[in-house]
Amino acid sequence: MRLSTLNLYDAGISTLMQRQNQMQDSQERLTSGKKVEKASDDPTGAARVERAMTAIGRADASKRALDASRNSMTLAEGAMGDANEILQQIRETFVAAGNGSYSDSERTSLANKVAGLRNQLLSIANRPDGNGGFLFSGQGASSPPFLDGPNGVRYFGTSGQIQTGNLESYQLTVDGGQAWEQARTGNGSFVTAAGTNANTGNPAGGWIDAGQVINPTALTGNNYTISISGTGSAATYSVVNTTTGAAVANGPYATGKAIQFDGISTAITGPVADGDQFQITPSTSSLRIFDVLDQAVANLSTGSRSPTQVAQANVLAIRDLDSSLNNLQTVRSQLGDQLNNLDNSDNRLSALKLYNQQEQSDAEDLDMTQAISDFQNQQTGYDAALKAYATVQRMSLFQYLSGN
Repeated sequence: MRLSTLNLYDAGISTLMQRQNQMQDSQERLTSGKKVEKASDDPTGAARVERAMTAIGRADASKRALDASRNSMTLAEGAMGDANEILQQIRETFVAAGNGSYSDSERTSLANKVAGLRNQLLSIANRPDGNGGFLFSGQGASSPPFLDGPNGVRYFGTSGQIQTGNLESYQLTVDGGQAWEQARTGNGSFVTAAGTNANTGNPAGGWIDAGQVINPTALTGNNYTISISGTGSAATYSVVNTTTGAAVANGPYATGKAIQFDGISTAITGPVADGDQFQITPSTSSLRIFDVLDQAVANLSTGSRSPTQVAQANVLAIRDLDSSLNNLQTVRSQLGDQLNNLDNSDNRLSALKLYNQQEQSDAEDLDMTQAISDFQNQQTGYDAALKAYATVQRMSLFQYLSGN
């Protein structure tokens, strides 16, 4: 096989150019710090980088949604705290209103106080979220979700919640209907109502308390009527299950003495009259807090009420207020749980982002120590190739004959 001098020169130049290109590539990678700058450098590594960057983008988007949810839940939890303070003030006012020595004008003054606190509570229920919406708008509303009309305050939001987030769902709003209008009526199991006299139609002579459950397994969920017969020491009571028509209890009446039947215990206090009747019905999740306050204001503003009427209205007002307060506290507890969940989710997102950042780094970042060593080796090789090429250039026949 014959090799011409030109072929030797061309091969040497080609090798030098190849080494120059390798050095240039190494220099670019050293400058950028990346071993994968385009897909052709390492298709598998480039795919890993793309997957990691996509996961990081999703984590960042979810983190922004989480921050928005945390802001809304913090504001809502604060609103629940403010509402709790106002309701405690109202409860203290109700307790004071039960003082038998108070005059009508003094109770009217208390009614005005409750009315003012009620308006403050309405402002809390319509508190904005800072983003053009409202904290208790449910699935969203462009106007305040609670409107004060002729029939009292009513919720005009949409039941439910707005959720956001792509990796996990984060709550942005609170269902205002659930928080403010769905407390359990009565004591949560049954409802006692102010009595009336079946013979005269007038209010009963005594008042009934909120009652309590003494045996949950014995509760029937039926309607009952407690009837008083006779007067004074001869008065007796009887209890009829009006749902089934069965008589379930009877005995001598004594003021303040517990009347027990079907897992229920309640007491009637005061000078009852023959024919007085008291109704007991199952509890439902339909108690509106603003209706409770409006009814209490109306009662306190009414003059010339008997001591029995004052006591009965006060018992029922405190009972319903406590039920509404318990419901708000339940919602506040749920918001606290939601904030705890957000903290846990934040930790998971941070860990996920860190993992994918490490994946991206492993796939595309350059090992600087190894890269510098390789570059120095390439420089050494290039210098040797230059010297070899220069030597080969002087080894032609004509240069030898000419004595060069």
